[in-house]
Amino acid sequence: MSPKEKTGNTLDVVLMGREYRVACAPEEREALQSAVAYVDEKMRELAEKTKSTGDRLAVMTALNIAHELLSIKLPGGFDLQEFRRRIGAMQARLDDAMASQEQLF
Repeated sequence: MSPKEKTGNTLDVVLMGREYRVACAPEEREALQSAVAYVDEKMRELAEKTKSTGDRLAVMTALNIAHELLSIKLPGGFDLQEFRRRIGAMQARLDDAMASQEQLF
């Protein structure tokens, strides 16, 4: 399970016993190694519970992790989904404002 470092901007990682080479900047290696360990653990847990393998297991794991991420409420009541909705609304307002500015030039 432990990732093997490579020179340059790649890193060989192992998930569920299979090796993958991924692009990775040197300053991102530690974070990627943590992500690999987390994903590998989640895949193993789900494989044990569901007896799934291969692509189905990968997709189910990705969906479970995405659901965890989107369900996070940080201390103080910070709701990540609400934050994303508000960012989207701000982006739409900025796009509208920029569009009217472009007409001036």
